[in-house]
Amino acid sequence: MKIDMQPAPAFLPAGQRIYAIGDIHGCAGQLADLHKQIEADLRVRPVADATLLHLGDYIDKGANSAGVLDLLACGAPVAGVRQTVNLIGNHEKLLIDALGGGAGAIADWLWCGGRATLQSWDLDSARPDIWQAGIPAAHHAFLGGLRHMHRAGGYVFVHAGVRPGIALEAQAEADLTGIRQPFLASEADFGAVVVHGHTAALAPVVRANRIGVDTGAWAGGVLSCVVLEEEHCGFLSAGE
Repeated sequence: MKIDMQPAPAFLPAGQRIYAIGDIHGCAGQLADLHKQIEADLRVRPVADATLLHLGDYIDKGANSAGVLDLLACGAPVAGVRQTVNLIGNHEKLLIDALGGGAGAIADWLWCGGRATLQSWDLDSARPDIWQAGIPAAHHAFLGGLRHMHRAGGYVFVHAGVRPGIALEAQAEADLTGIRQPFLASEADFGAVVVHGHTAALAPVVRANRIGVDTGAWAGGVLSCVVLEEEHCGFLSAGE
């Protein structure tokens, strides 16, 4: 396996490498495949400081959300990385709100793909009163530990994007997990190159101010991972 590295729009300090995986949406098999590819790359190209980063939307739509959470809840799914960072996506936020019990939040989550997630837990979509107890404790703990943002070198990692004209430290949670426009169309300098998922494309998107890594794994696409190292970037795809 050889990663085709190209000039990147930002940088990481020497000795660091980041593997950032886009929206998973229940595609546990593809996630396991990417993890194996990352382990293989680290064996061939060891580095002092490797970070594995998941950009959110672990659940919903795809068939095996529970399997995805099983892989990630262990805390260290890939040997050889120094740290694993898991960000929150809008679908995790929808689930957390639904578990709060509001009828509107429950309806929103079910409409956005929550039924597939409940099925993976073998839970009845018509029985929200039993969801809390039916979800494994390790999955609750994982969901409760998700972060909104990670910064490294010249990059900032979020699920969806940022609002132009707002400082990174002042971004609203709703934008970090749900924005599309005006972020996607913006040519502004956001203060760091934004690495994000949330908006699916046929292939990863590299712009001067952002890198998009959602390639529609649940909808017939493949799960993608951007590899960032010094002034270069490359990509891994599940199944390759």
